[in-house]
Formats: sequence, C-alpha cells, structure tokens
Amino acid sequence: MAKSSLKLKKSELKEFLDEKAAYYENPKFIGTDPIQIPHQFSKKEDIEIIGFLVATIAWGNRKSIITNSNKLVELLENNPYDFVINHSAEDLNTLQHFVHRTFNGEDLATFIVALKHIYSKYNGLEAVFHKNLEQGDLQLAIHHFKKRFFEVEHLPRTRKHMSDPLKKSAAKRINMFLRWMVRPADAGVDFGIWKSLSPALLSCPLDVHSGRVARQLGLLKRKQNDATALAELDKNLRRFDPKDPVKYDFALFGLSAFEKELF
Repeated sequence: MAKSSLKLKKSELKEFLDEKAAYYENPKFIGTDPIQIPHQFSKKEDIEIIGFLVATIAWGNRKSIITNSNKLVELLENNPYDFVINHSAEDLNTLQHFVHRTFNGEDLATFIVALKHIYSKYNGLEAVFHKNLEQGDLQLAIHHFKKRFFEVEHLPRTRKHMSDPLKKSAAKRINMFLRWMVRPADAGVDFGIWKSLSPALLSCPLDVHSGRVARQLGLLKRKQNDATALAELDKNLRRFDPKDPVKYDFALFGLSAFEKELF
C-alpha cells in the first residue's frame, strides 16, 4: 500500500496520511516511545522538565534512550521540578555518573542549572518560547530559547546538545519536545499543556527515518535533513492540515518504524 501511495494524487495522499496518523497516534504505541517517560507524571512542570531532558537524549537506540531516561527520573528523585528548583551543589554531584552517548553527567548538571535559571528568571519553559515567538516562527523561538538557556556558566561542548535552526539544523529533538507539549492530548499521546502556543506553528521532527518516508511519498525533495528540508516538509504538510500539520509525524514515524518493509 505504501509503495503504491507514491503515485497517489494529493487528495489520495492526504487520505492515506490521515489514516496512518490516526492509527499511530495511539497510546498502545507509547510503550515503544520515549514519550512514555513524561507520561509517568501529572504536574505540568514535571512533565515539561522531564520531557525536555528525555527529548535532549533522544538519539540512538530507542531501548537505550528509554533505559537512560528512566535513570534520569531516578536521579531527579522522581520529582523533576522540585529537584530543578531546590537542588544543591551536592545534588548536582549525584548526576556526574550519568551518560548517554556524548551527553554526560556534567552536561546534565549544566542543564539542571539552566532549567532553574529558566524557571526563576523567565517563568518557565513555555513562557520563554511564547515570549520569543516572532512573526509566528517557532524555529526562531528555538534559537532565542537556546540563548536564554545558556546564559548560565557552561562548557562550550554542552551547547552542542541543543540544536539551533538558525545554524541550519532541523532541530529534530526540540521540535519533538514541542510537539509533545503543544499538540492536544485528545488521543492520549501528546500532552497539550502549553496553551499559549498553537499546533499550527509546530514543525515535524525530521530525522533519517521520517525523512526517508517523506521522500518516498513525494513530500520532500531535498536530500539533507536540515533546516531547509524541514521548511520544505512543513510547507507540504501544512497543505494537508494547516491547523495541525505535525499530526503527520505519527504517520511518517509509524510507516518507518512499523512498516519498514514497505519503505
């Protein structure tokens, strides 16, 4: 079915993607996805803090991502917001043994300090993105958020763990985090806890997997998975649903992860 969809007309492709998006936006798939970690919490600040940290390390083997994300929960004493706001220097020392690929304990400690800075000075993650939303451009808001985030003392190497769309990055992980926070919780997958931002502003988390499917479906021509490719994909997905274009992330990811023999 997927291969034949390459020849579908625009209306038929939309119908195909709508069907796949609805199918894969389902809680039954949460057990295979890092989004399961923030689903352990109910408080807004806990969800967004652990969600942000989980998204930050969401690259590589998915099983390893989930394992290390659960370690993050333990290190933050199952109370992410309280740990961020009230941590001591000694508490930060307990993080030093954490490692996920190139993201190490020192990076994690810096992120905790930076998150406290964001909540103490700027009234939280959502407020920073909303305040820096210029001309409805959420990618530009990511750029400004990174500047605010790294106002704290940090090693240069730690900056690489947050992408910047203005440096031509598709910023897959932070766009995924924004999807989690902004899209409605109607289907029981995303959280919809950031009411000040519209789902219409979101961009698809573009990586090698979603990019491959998008190209085979004729939604993306550019070969590199960069900011230019993201803009191209955004444009095409918004033609199908301008109010909620990133629902199609479920279709692209699901087709890649669970119907890979067709792609």
